Amino acid sequence: MTKQIGHFIDGQHVAGTSGRTADVYNPATGEVQAEVALASQSELDNAIANAKAAQPKWAATNPQKRARVFMNFVQLLHRDMDKLAEALSREHGKTLPDAKGDVIRGLEVAEFCIGTPHMMKGEFSEGAGPGIDMHSMPQALGVVAGITPFNFPAMIPMWKFCPAIAAGNAFILKPSERDPSVPMMLAELMVEAGLPNGILNVVNGDKEAVDGILDHQDIEAIGFVGSTPIAEYIYTRGCANGKRVQCFGGAKNHMIIMPDADLDQVADALIGAGYGAAGERCMAISVAVPVGKETADRLMEKLTPRVEALKIAPYSAGSDADFGPLVTKEALARVKGYVDAGVEAGADLVVDGRKFSMQGYEDGFFMGACLFDNVTKDMSIYKEEIFGPVLSVVRAKTYEEGLDLAMSHEYGNGVSIYTRDGDAARDFASRINIGMVGINVPIPVPLAYYTFGGWKRSGFGDLNQHGADAFKFYTRTKTVTSRWPSGIKDGAEFSIPTMN
Repeated sequence: MTKQIGHFIDGQHVAGTSGRTADVYNPATGEVQAEVALASQSELDNAIANAKAAQPKWAATNPQKRARVFMNFVQLLHRDMDKLAEALSREHGKTLPDAKGDVIRGLEVAEFCIGTPHMMKGEFSEGAGPGIDMHSMPQALGVVAGITPFNFPAMIPMWKFCPAIAAGNAFILKPSERDPSVPMMLAELMVEAGLPNGILNVVNGDKEAVDGILDHQDIEAIGFVGSTPIAEYIYTRGCANGKRVQCFGGAKNHMIIMPDADLDQVADALIGAGYGAAGERCMAISVAVPVGKETADRLMEKLTPRVEALKIAPYSAGSDADFGPLVTKEALARVKGYVDAGVEAGADLVVDGRKFSMQGYEDGFFMGACLFDNVTKDMSIYKEEIFGPVLSVVRAKTYEEGLDLAMSHEYGNGVSIYTRDGDAARDFASRINIGMVGINVPIPVPLAYYTFGGWKRSGFGDLNQHGADAFKFYTRTKTVTSRWPSGIKDGAEFSIPTMN
């Protein structure tokens, strides 16, 4: 019998009642391994009602006690690491080491949230005026929601719900219906860690659930990660409904390679950053920009055999696989379509992985690595996010030309430069109009105590994910001005108060 996945509401698993389901595949075999319920409006309403009822008591719990829940949660994540990684790999397809990295990157945000008592401190001014004291109070918003993507089913939910809950909010998580098991497991662990029932609810669903969240009057804030068109839709509709919204969209991350760079280091970095997780990462390097013909020619000499030697395998084959299958059959067809378009546009397909097939896994969603050379900025494979194991080399004659490629692209998520020249690196970091910058670092994902966020059409909203910005996003500030009688009787004042 096919496994049934429902929802997690008010601290327990509940079966779906809408009658609508979606198939959950094993990407390595192409087989349906589960059915996940797709929530109706009434099911979503029930989850939000439970969250709203539970939230005031949780917000009134002192921050140190809230932090202790995250201390426990971190321990439980370590305890269940192998179980979480296996479930993640089985539904997403990424290798077990990569799946553990997915969990650990979320765990690090949970660790940061142990510092909630410090993050929730306000400000105080004694004697702001005659007998007047003034202080600020960051307070929880109420019920907030997160809509998260398939490619990081552990990390991104934790990036959303950990700071939100630590700040005193209740949370509605709508994860991807493609790999829903790990978010459900995370909710179980939060309850085991001591979180009261109703504070974290997982509602599985599709666009109907998303629109229900966007329109529900009791949802105060929404965080989203996904494609740019959906990010823009959620941001526009959520803001129109008076909600606080942060949305993170697509990417086309460039690596600028200067003539003085260590090209062996560059080639190794590009292999991991370009093809890890089959390229299904918003921080994947999908464009290599070598500066100068000699740099480009030498890079291709080093890159081509490395790409040809990549090991593609299901997660169950062991930890030495470089990447696994794409998440769905539709994703596989989409990526192959981009490669076809690149060939038709005149790019040189140096390594062609379109016909890759794995013995014993012929029905899986596997694709071999593809490497393009002589890609130009007018081609769709350069302009659009492919989200697959495809790396494009765009040759630049000068540093300024390479810089302009990254700066003029509509996406501004991440970028990297490889050089031994500190002056070039400093100039690059200062001038680039992209949110996350790596200097001799291929995937510049900030650590949990800094913030993650793209610029241009990679990000919508004023505040980033995790770090201090997360606590700002999930709280609002109340400022209190107080005066206590001093024994001196003052008469009434009718002009606006000033600091005389």
